[in-house]
Amino acid sequence: MKWLIEFFTSTLGRKLLMALTGLFLILFLAVHLAGNLQLLKHDEGRAFNVYAEFMSTNPVIQLISKGNFFFILLHAGVSLGLTIHNRKARGLQGYAVSGKSSIWSSRNMGILGTVILVFIVIHLKDFWAQMHWGGIPTVSYDGKEYRDLSALVAVWFDKGWYVALYCFCMTAIGFHLWHGFISAFQTLGLNHPKYNPLIHFVGKAFAIVVPALFAWIPLAMYFKI
Repeated sequence: MKWLIEFFTSTLGRKLLMALTGLFLILFLAVHLAGNLQLLKHDEGRAFNVYAEFMSTNPVIQLISKGNFFFILLHAGVSLGLTIHNRKARGLQGYAVSGKSSIWSSRNMGILGTVILVFIVIHLKDFWAQMHWGGIPTVSYDGKEYRDLSALVAVWFDKGWYVALYCFCMTAIGFHLWHGFISAFQTLGLNHPKYNPLIHFVGKAFAIVVPALFAWIPLAMYFKI
């Protein structure tokens, strides 16, 4: 056990934790997006409400959800530790800096991560906390009651400033993914000359498409598309 603790508190171990938790959170983003896209159906929120009810009552999903909170905190904590370590080792250059030729996102992963963490806190306050303790009204589908969470989303996505903030944060997530997706595969030793082009393509496509679709949802709801 001691060697395991020593490994995961070393620089290499912490980078491995960053990669593993990052890939888990990437998978969570894809699943979360699939659910949120239900908001774009013109069915008065039915599809999203049914989806949200399933996600909030299924015990397996709830276990994964609690694990997700843990991985977010672990990812942020390890990132902070690496940032401090790298600044000391590299003369205050910041996290994941590989030189002046490195891309902007790699030089500013700490800043991007901070923006994302603040967004997560706001997002949890406005949606997750309201879902659990906000007294959400219910609607009935086929004789079963569901919390009308789509109405809560519609309230927030009817505010122009909130839509702008949401889109800005999705841009930050996109830049974070642009470097983080590929970096995770490199850290895990999964990069290979034969497969690197595919990994880079998938990583960059994911970094563009997923945040763009997340941003499209509030834009479509605000402009009534």
